[in-house]
Amino acid sequence: MDLNSILNALVPSWNSVVTVLSFCIYLAIAGSILPGKAVPGVTLSDGSRLHYHCNGLLSLLLLVVLLGIGVRMDFVSPTVISDRGLELLSTTFIFSFLVTLVLYVAGKKSHDPSSSLKPHFTGNLIHDWWFGIQLNPQFMGIDLKFFFVRAGMMGWLLINLSVLARCIQEANLSQSMILYQLFCMLYILDYFYYEAYMTSTWDIIAEKLGFMLVFGDLVWIPFAFSIQGWWLLSNQVELTTAAVIANCIVFLIGYKVFRGANKQKHVFKKNPKAPIWGRPPKVIGGKLLASGYWGIARHSNYLGDLLIALSFSLPCGIR
Repeated sequence: MDLNSILNALVPSWNSVVTVLSFCIYLAIAGSILPGKAVPGVTLSDGSRLHYHCNGLLSLLLLVVLLGIGVRMDFVSPTVISDRGLELLSTTFIFSFLVTLVLYVAGKKSHDPSSSLKPHFTGNLIHDWWFGIQLNPQFMGIDLKFFFVRAGMMGWLLINLSVLARCIQEANLSQSMILYQLFCMLYILDYFYYEAYMTSTWDIIAEKLGFMLVFGDLVWIPFAFSIQGWWLLSNQVELTTAAVIANCIVFLIGYKVFRGANKQKHVFKKNPKAPIWGRPPKVIGGKLLASGYWGIARHSNYLGDLLIALSFSLPCGIR
């Protein structure tokens, strides 16, 4: 594909706009009406506490079922995303940019004194737009920070499934593609199964919502994390049995460390006296967990995440 073709493919169309908006509307409706566990967030500086409606897994499964029915009835093409990848990328980028402009203007006009909505200005427009000025902005009762990260993770799976469908249509399904798809699917399903753990992460409890987070959630996660699938779509990689086994081991070790460390952190934040590996937790300075994975290294969860990311890339081969 030459430069002109790439630039033409990046031009948004009304179809891509409708696709992105329909996806967001579905998530807003499903997230509001489907049953789910109400999980309390951390106590904020003013003593208030948000509650998060954790029904992401049900929303995702229902969406996949509805899309499957749509494909079966020829209402929607299974390759609608993979056929318009660059177009959807540019549309989502523009959408993220516009959303954060609205967030900036709305935050600037806010006089709400609560910890969630009180605007925080530095006087630098670029800085405030990039990092955000409100901690937990909402739209029609929907917590936007939680909404956007959910959209990004679901979007990643939808892109992968569309790439997989195109691969099958072209009779180009390889062992490498199956491995990549399997690892990503397990990781994404795990995220939504443990969605409540997201309520204790730094992004949710401390980061204000600006372009950095919105772009990261809506553009970086789904489009950058799916890049291996796009590459495997046009590149054949033959893996040996030993390579397949090694790849699975890397994923399993990474998952064990990643999930174990994050679970220990979440449990500790909810109940600082809960045992870690069967023993009372060691705490430094009253807040810093130094037991379990967190007694071995300061951020073992990042090591696990890196190993998982490596397992996504290993199916692409080593040259």
